[in-house]
Amino acid sequence: MARRRRHPEPASTELNLTSMIDVVFQLLIYFIVGTSFAMGEQSYRMDLPEREGASTIDPLELDEEPVTVEVLGGGRITIPGPWTSPVSVEHLTTFLAARLSDGLITSETPIRIRPRAAVPWGDAVQAFNAALAGGFETVGFEEPAP
Repeated sequence: MARRRRHPEPASTELNLTSMIDVVFQLLIYFIVGTSFAMGEQSYRMDLPEREGASTIDPLELDEEPVTVEVLGGGRITIPGPWTSPVSVEHLTTFLAARLSDGLITSETPIRIRPRAAVPWGDAVQAFNAALAGGFETVGFEEPAP
């Protein structure tokens, strides 16, 4: 019997990736350390009012705060503030007209209608209509009070 001679298998070629991985990690560390994550200096556009001369500002002038009409239900209302509040929606129009003539509020003063949580929507709308009848232009609703 003839003996077959085994041919030696060719040596497997392996690629050594260790040095390539080392270089990749070194580059990664270089770019992380060398990168600045701080916000750069930027210019922002600002819309400033035009000055047409010296303007006088009254330091005692108060900002216009809204007049809040609290609707209690059943036609009853209350208005917190430095005045005697009307007790019903029927008197709201005359009350607001009197405050206009007194100079305590202007027609541009916002009026906010704040109904209580259990108040029917119709009562809140009556107060809204009474404020509009009083000559006010900025009348709106607020979240219901608890």
